[in-house]
Amino acid sequence: MANTYTQIHIQVVFSVQNRHCVIRKSWEEELFKNISGIITNNGHKVLEINGMPDHIHILFGVLGRRKQFRISEFL
Repeated sequence: MANTYTQIHIQVVFSVQNRHCVIRKSWEEELFKNISGIITNNGHKVLEINGMPDHIHILFGVLGRRKQFRISEFL
């Protein structure tokens, strides 16, 4: 459709098993970079990623380069 613009943002929260505080500051930044790389390599854009010792929040934009996007397959 000509002149159509779509913008979709998705927030995902991942929690570690039993909400144990296992995400350490010493390797947290490396974990965020790896997750960002996975999202970017799938053709989307990370808007924000942050977390606590027991969970991570990810906000990313779904870019319209792909005709279909299935969140269940992506995650």
